[in-house]
Amino acid sequence: MKKLFTILCLTGAFTSLIAQNHQSSLQADINAFDNYVQKTMQDWQIPGMAVAIVKNNEIIFSKGYGVREIGTNKKVDTKTIFVCASTTKAMTAVCMGILADEGKVNWNDPVIKYLPDFKLYDPYVTRELTIQDLFLHNSGVGNTDYLWSDNTLSSDEILTKMQLVKPSYSFRSSFIYQNIFYLVAGKVIERVSGKPWHIFVKEKIFDPLGMSRTKALLSDVKEENQAMPHFLINNKPTRVEMGTADAIAPAGSVNSCADDIALWMQCMIDSSKYKNTRLVKPATWLYLLQPKTIVPASEFYPTQTITKPGFTTYAIGWFQQDYKGHKLNFHTGSLAGAVAIHAQIPDRKFGIYIFENLDHAELRHALMFKAIDLFELGGTTDWSASFKTMYDSLKLANSQRDSTNVPTRIGSTAPLLNLQSYAGIFEDELYGSIKIEFVNNQLKATINNTLHGSLTHFHFNTFKTIYTKIEYPADYYNFQLNEHAMVTGIEIKGVIYKRKEGKQ
Repeated sequence: MKKLFTILCLTGAFTSLIAQNHQSSLQADINAFDNYVQKTMQDWQIPGMAVAIVKNNEIIFSKGYGVREIGTNKKVDTKTIFVCASTTKAMTAVCMGILADEGKVNWNDPVIKYLPDFKLYDPYVTRELTIQDLFLHNSGVGNTDYLWSDNTLSSDEILTKMQLVKPSYSFRSSFIYQNIFYLVAGKVIERVSGKPWHIFVKEKIFDPLGMSRTKALLSDVKEENQAMPHFLINNKPTRVEMGTADAIAPAGSVNSCADDIALWMQCMIDSSKYKNTRLVKPATWLYLLQPKTIVPASEFYPTQTITKPGFTTYAIGWFQQDYKGHKLNFHTGSLAGAVAIHAQIPDRKFGIYIFENLDHAELRHALMFKAIDLFELGGTTDWSASFKTMYDSLKLANSQRDSTNVPTRIGSTAPLLNLQSYAGIFEDELYGSIKIEFVNNQLKATINNTLHGSLTHFHFNTFKTIYTKIEYPADYYNFQLNEHAMVTGIEIKGVIYKRKEGKQ
């Protein structure tokens, strides 16, 4: 008996020692990651950010860095509100999964079963488009962000405009990222549940998980502790105007913080479990994460040139690739001046979420892979250095390309008409309206009642337009004249806005 007691004591001591060593090792990894974040955010000039990490279903890390707004001492903490942007899409997918579990919707049902007035340019696609298709970016319709960015259209008006958009490729044959179909999914959720999407997602996800600081709409955020958006302008982080995705809310309007988003991440890593129940059935969780469509290299992230994945796919609200023998589910989110990324390796029950308040600050990708290496799969690659070199090269190439698109200026020319003659309202059925006014001896532009610019003569009937949004590049407005020397339209980037007839 005494011998058995001694063995048990030794076993207990050994187990305790292992646990202590494990905790010590984990803390060392946390410290290493924390130091890496602090260094690299300076390299990328990011004003502020927040990170949350889940390992083995436990929240092991949540921290804020830097400031909410450049030039202030307003510190970011784990309760600072950031935009989730397109990482919202996974939430909308779960909302639809909840309704599918309740037998109220089927993934293979045609959309028009629930929204009979919904129309696309191609009648065949209108008829055949399914609920699942809404989540996969393979409808044949290209990017239509111009319908909500710098626009004042309501969500219903945006959907009406979709019937004017010509296909960019054949139905289900490829992949082009598309926000508007997630708005359509939100409308289906509203029609089936009887509740607007922003109420449904709150009641079915935020409230059950205890995400008390998370808001489905930017317009609902009344929080002073909120990160402000920034762009790099002249290589300096510069505060810009807060953008909103509320018009296409199910595609990207959620705002949250590190503490809250860790609860969502924890739930989704483990088959949507929380508090001895689930958001969706295990089979539905698996269905959401099954690869549904191949993402061609041209539509995947530039990081692929370094990580060299064997496959790149899209599930329902998640991009996917392989990394060191594991399936990596992830999704980025980007709004003007702010970014996010949510990643998970379900078979390791590991996840990371990163918020940043700088436009397209791709440190998010580097920290995702660094965290996976440190906490799970091993490796010493300096992902920040590798990705920064690559993204800086891409930025330079894009800048050089854009410079070649600037028209060659012909000197010593004057406007062919007096400036007042260029004033008027110009419209395109799809892209909206431009109002040109002659104010204080200068032409001013208002685009879709929301974006403003000043025009200066470039040559002949072409005017260079500088926008009040300092992060926007200049455009060149080429005024069209008829045989009577009357302005009939404006050509901008290949789109012709026709002058509205009648009193201007």
